[in-house]
Amino acid sequence: MNNPEGSSGPPVTPRLAVDMVIRHSAQPGRVLVIERHNPPYGWALPGGFVDVGESTENAAVREAREETGLEVELEALLGVYSDPQRDPRGHTVSAVYIARGRGEARAGDDAADCAWLDPEDPGQVLVFDHRRILDDYRRWRLTGETAAPRPVQKTG
Repeated sequence: MNNPEGSSGPPVTPRLAVDMVIRHSAQPGRVLVIERHNPPYGWALPGGFVDVGESTENAAVREAREETGLEVELEALLGVYSDPQRDPRGHTVSAVYIARGRGEARAGDDAADCAWLDPEDPGQVLVFDHRRILDDYRRWRLTGETAAPRPVQKTG
């Protein structure tokens, strides 16, 4: 149900975000992660919320520049991630892009630090559902297949 019964106005919907798997020619085989400056704390893929009037593509380029200092070229849409439990702050839907970065990565905006990560390393703990996203990215690298839709099982 989008609105309480009998109410008018815009529908209540999830927040829209973008995340990126950024690759860099200077770091072959690695992807950029940021250490979050705000809760939930931890390492994550760069990304953020889409502004009203902004496309997801433009938001991805902007967020990459703000959080990492990199100029990016979007290569592919990996998938749309919409599990209502993926973000502890509330229901957030994210369009995830694969991008090629140019420049020197440096933490900025909401990032406390940044580092190049081997996506094959299962020991790196990531916040949100970003480990699943990296698993989908690894499959994309091997097969060229984007993320397969996976219905979320309701609990309760």
